[in-house]
This record gives sequence, C-alpha cells and structure tokens, in this order.
Amino acid sequence: MWTADEIALLCYEHYGIRLPKKGKPEPNREWTLLAAVVKIQSPADQDCDTPDKPAQVTKEVVSMGTGTKCIGQSKMRKSGDILNDSHAEVIARRSFQRYLLHQLQLAATLKEDSIFVPGTQKGLWKLRRDLIFVFFSSQTPCGDASIIPMLEFEDQPCCPVIRDWASNSSVEASSNLEAPGNERKCEDPDSPVTKKMRLEPVTAAREVSNGAAHHQSFGKQESGPVSPGINSCNLTEEGLAAVTRIAPGSAKVIDVYRTGAKCVPGEAGDSGKPGAAFHQVGLLRVKPGRGDRTRSMSCSDKMARWNVLGCQGALLMHFLEEPIYLSAVVIGKCPYSQEAMQRALTVRSQISKVELFRSFQKLLSRIARDKWPDSLRVQKLDTYQDYKEAASSYQEAWSTLRKQAFGSWIRNPPDYHQFK
Repeated sequence: MWTADEIALLCYEHYGIRLPKKGKPEPNREWTLLAAVVKIQSPADQDCDTPDKPAQVTKEVVSMGTGTKCIGQSKMRKSGDILNDSHAEVIARRSFQRYLLHQLQLAATLKEDSIFVPGTQKGLWKLRRDLIFVFFSSQTPCGDASIIPMLEFEDQPCCPVIRDWASNSSVEASSNLEAPGNERKCEDPDSPVTKKMRLEPVTAAREVSNGAAHHQSFGKQESGPVSPGINSCNLTEEGLAAVTRIAPGSAKVIDVYRTGAKCVPGEAGDSGKPGAAFHQVGLLRVKPGRGDRTRSMSCSDKMARWNVLGCQGALLMHFLEEPIYLSAVVIGKCPYSQEAMQRALTVRSQISKVELFRSFQKLLSRIARDKWPDSLRVQKLDTYQDYKEAASSYQEAWSTLRKQAFGSWIRNPPDYHQFK
C-alpha cells in the first residue's frame, strides 16, 4: 500500500514546496527537526491488493511541526496560553488534534464529507474504515528510543539487539537493516555535532528517491526497497508480539548514542559510566531545558502514551467511539534501532505472554543445553505455542481438567500463540 520512501518524500516535499519560507531555518546557519502525520486512504470497495488490480491509495499530509525546544518550569503559565513543549513530534500531534476537531465539526454540525462516520452509540463517531494514519519524524524521538548501541563492526548502529545489551559485552544483531550514512554522534539537540545537521528538504528528497537499503517492518506492512536510514515501525497489535530474526555471531557494543533527556527525578537514574553502560534503558525521561528543569516528558514516552490511549486526547474522546491510533511510525535518516524503537513506543506489560516467553528463553540461554529437560530437547521448538505444547505432562493434565470440569473454557485460536 505504501512504503517508507513515499511517506518521507511526501513530508519533505510538503515542507519544502507547500509551506512558505517564513519561519524556516536559514540554510547553512540554522537547523530544526521535522515531524508529520500522513493520512492514507484506500478505496472503500477494495480492502487489499490483487495482482491484476493493485489498490490505489491516496496519501496526504494532514499535520506537520518543526522544533526542538521546551520551556523551563519557571516560565509555565496557569492560564494555558503558552506551549510548554515545542518539539516537532508534539507540534505535529497537536496540529493533528486540530485537524481531528475540524473533521468532527464537519461531520457533526455541517453534515459535510469527513473522516468520521456515525458510531453505534448516539452522539459518538468513529474513523472511516478506509483510513489509517502514519507518523513521520526526521529523527528518532528523544528519550529511550534514541539510546542506540554502537557496534564495533558498523559505522552506524541500526540493528535490533537483545534487550539487555547495555549490561553485556556482546549482542546478537539482525542482518535485515543497512547502516545509515549519517555521522551524527548524539541525538541531543544541543550537542555540537547535532547542530551540524540541517533540514534541507531538496537534498533529503533526492536521497530518499535514490536509496537501495531495506527497512524493517512488523505485522502486515510489507518490506520494500527504501533509502538508507528510512525505517518503519508498525504499531498494529500484530506488531507488538513480533520479534526480528537474529543473525548468527556476535558483536561487541562499544558505546551508545546518548539522549539529552534526563531520568524522571526520584526514579532510578543513569550510571553515567563511560561506554555502553552510560544509560539505563526502559526508564521514563524528562526533556532537558536551558537553565531550570522542564516538566515535559520525552517524545519517546509521549508517543508510547499515544500508542495506548490514542492521539486524539481526552477532550475529543467525548465524541469518539474509539481512540485514533497511529498505524506506523517512519523515521528519517539517522542512527536507528528497531529494538530500541519497539522498547520505547510499545508498552509490553512485563507479565504479558511475550515478556514471559522472553524471560523463559533468557533462562534457557543461561543453562547448558545438555542440562535441559528431555521435553525441550526431543524436538525442534520455535514458537511460543511449540514450547507450550512440548510440556506434555501439563497439557495432559489440562486436557483432563477441561473434560471433567472446564468443558466450556474459552480457548484462543492457535494463531495468537505463533510468535517467536
């Protein structure tokens, strides 16, 4: 239906051509970051592609924002007329909320064509089924998603790695991603190296159209040829349980890309040690300010919140039957890690099936194979379902219990247990 290339190019062209020059950074002197929301509409009478008649989709930028600054807590106002957080991702999301409000007004009061249709309950509306929204950012969100390992054999770290890479000397890396060519050494907007980056849409658009790398995707989103550093992370439910393929061999993590976002006061903090142990991953963070502290959570944390509660906010939910979710996030040319992006943007309960399965696999990796029980060595096991079924004594007992007492117990289809 769409590729990461197309989303990136559409956003850069919108910024460079559709928007006036006023307010943009001065070339070769100033810089900024870009974020946008793209509406993707498929034909209402065609749910999927067919070989003889591919689906024709339309793509439109419906909101866009640029920016890298936050105000300190001393400059906040109780009247609500000052924007505390002016990072590009936040501006784009707030602009998207204005778009949603306008579309709801069209549907509810003006009876005009809108992205919303009546819901099943009186006074409530829902998104049309032929629409999805994709989020684009020219760099990884500040905070946890930007804490990316540097592997010794790569110029740039863009490969997914195991969850505890920060405390280990070696990791397993995926071979699915090409290293981007950007030489940025830190995502902190105030770092000297980051300030060398410029948002130049014409150059960026040329790079996206000439690229030859592949992006990593999850769920139903297809992979295709895209430019170096253009990465797609699917946020659909199917994507939450997906695990990338792991390549053989190991690579030493020599350092991590740093984030300027600071750990929330009162919580566990970063060690500050040199190298890969500098940051603690998986923590909530606050954006840095100049002078006094800000009270703005990192973009990684805010996007994780949107991924659960929706992008519409509390006010719009008075009129909506369902939250408005992003279907995917596309990241521009920058250091990138699929594992870091999933870790930061998808809230996986620690007691969910996939997390318990990860813990189980971690236990296996720390026990010599010749000491594994026979139930784990007699056959090749791959998926969560395979490991469950291999516990024969448990399965026999559960089968007997269902026959004797729990005959009406509802069981999920096997498809829900096929993740690795």
